[in-house]
Amino acid sequence: MARGRILVIAGSDSSGGAGLEADQKVIAAHGCYSMTTTTALTAQNTIGVVDIHPIPPDFVRKSIDACISDIGVDVVKTGMLASAETIEVVADAIKRCDVKVTVMDPVMVATTGSELLPQDAVRQLREHLLPIATILTPNVPEAKLILSNACIAFENPRTVDDLISMARAIQSLGPRYVLLKGGHLPLKRDGTVGANDGDREIVINVLYGDGEVTKIESKFQQSKNTHGTGCSLASAIASNISNGLEIVQAVKNACRYIEAGIRTASNLGKGNGPINHFHSTYTLPFLPGRFPEYVLERKDVQEKWKKHVEHSFVVGLGDGSLLVSSFKYYLIQDYLFLIQFARANALAAYKAKTMEDISAGAKIVAHINHEMGLHIEYCKGFGVTKEEILRTEESQACTAYTRYVLDIGQSQDWLSLQVALAPCLIGYGQIAQHLHADPKTKREGNIYWNWIENYVAQDYVEAVEVCSALIERHAVLQSPSRIEELVQIFIHATKMETGFWDMGPGAA
Repeated sequence: MARGRILVIAGSDSSGGAGLEADQKVIAAHGCYSMTTTTALTAQNTIGVVDIHPIPPDFVRKSIDACISDIGVDVVKTGMLASAETIEVVADAIKRCDVKVTVMDPVMVATTGSELLPQDAVRQLREHLLPIATILTPNVPEAKLILSNACIAFENPRTVDDLISMARAIQSLGPRYVLLKGGHLPLKRDGTVGANDGDREIVINVLYGDGEVTKIESKFQQSKNTHGTGCSLASAIASNISNGLEIVQAVKNACRYIEAGIRTASNLGKGNGPINHFHSTYTLPFLPGRFPEYVLERKDVQEKWKKHVEHSFVVGLGDGSLLVSSFKYYLIQDYLFLIQFARANALAAYKAKTMEDISAGAKIVAHINHEMGLHIEYCKGFGVTKEEILRTEESQACTAYTRYVLDIGQSQDWLSLQVALAPCLIGYGQIAQHLHADPKTKREGNIYWNWIENYVAQDYVEAVEVCSALIERHAVLQSPSRIEELVQIFIHATKMETGFWDMGPGAA
C-alpha cells in the first residue's frame, strides 16, 4: 500500500532520465503514490534538449485541481515550470489548496546546459514560489541566478563556508529550508577547491533552515551518469517526508539514495546518462553501501552510541583531565581485551567461506598484532610493563565484553561475529576523529594526545574500512528480519563496550 501521495508539477523528459519520468520512478521506488501535472513536453536525450513545448497555464491549473480535489496530496514537488505564467498558476494553486509541504527544485538549466526556464521568469519564481517553499533545492548555478535576480552579489563559492553563506542568503528570500547542492563544486578533503581534477575528493550538500546548518558529505564520483539527479533528489526528499521522516533525515536519506544511484548506474546513451532509480526496492531498510551508517542513525542505536562515544572517560581524554591511575588501569585491561579481540577475529577468519573474507580477517588480526606491540611501548611511558599487564586479572567488564563476542562467534554465523566486533573498531575510530578535529581538545601538554593520534593514523583508518566493507558486502544479502537481529547484536555489543569505559574511574 502506498504510504504517501505526491503531486509532481514538472516537465516531461522524452528520454526518461529526468523530469516527470524520473520523478515517478523515484516515488515508486520509495513506496509512495505519484500524480503528475505536466508543465512542458520536451524532445530531449542524454546529449541535449532538442525542443520544448509548453503546456498552457490554464490547463496546468485544471490538472492540479483535478488531482488534489479527488485524491488529495501530502507533498507537492515542483520541477521545470517553463514560464512566468505557469509559475503564477502553481503558486496560486498551492495557496488556494492549502498545501502543507512543498519541495521545490528550481529547474533552470539542464545537465547538458540547455535553458529550461526563461530569464524573465526567474523573478516570478523568486517572488511567488520561494516564500511558500518548505524546502528549495538549487545547485550552485541556480543559486547564483536567484541571488543575482534579488540583487545580492556573490562571488563563485570556493569553500564549504561559501556554500553555507550562499544557502543562508537564499533562505532569507523565503524558503523554510534550502538544500544547496554541491555537485558543481567538488572539494578537497579540507573543504576547499583544488587546483586540478585530481583534487576532487568530496561533494558537500549544505542544508540550512531553522537556524541550523547540516553538511551532508559524500565521496566524489567520476561519472557521466548524472542526468536527472536534481529531479530525482527532490522527489526522494518529497517521498521521505511523506513517509514520515523529519526534514533533516529526509534530506540525508535522499542524498544517499542519489549517491547509490550514480554509483550503480548503467551507461545509457551517448551523453550524460541517467542514474539507477531502482538500486533499492526497499526490501532492505538501507541503501547499498550504507549499512553501517543506517545502523548508527537508528534511534534505538543512537542513545547507546552517544553514551559510548561521549562518555566522561572520552571527555577526559580530550581535555586531559582523566585521572592517570584510571588511564593506566584502562591500558592494562585494553591489552587483555586485545588478546581476546585477536582470538575473535581469528575465529572470524576461520568461519569465513571465501578467500576474500579469510584474507580480510587475517589483515585485521595482523593489524591487532601490530597494535599490541605499539600498546606495550605506549604503556612503558606510563610506567606499565608487559609483565605487570599479564599478572593483572581481567576486569569483569573486560571478561563480560570479550566473552559475549566470543560466544556470538561460537554460537552464530560469521556475519553476526563481525557485527559484534564492529562497535569496538568503529567506535575508537569515530571517537579519535572527533577529538582530533575538535578545536576544544587539548593538544599541548595533554598526555593522552598520542592515544588520540594513534586511532586517526592511516593503518587504523584502513582497518575500519576493511571491517565496514566486510559487513556491507554481506548485509545486502540478508532479509529484513535478519538485519534486525544484527542491529540488536550491535546494540548489545555497544553497551558492553561502554561498560569498558565505566571500569576505569572505579579501578584506581
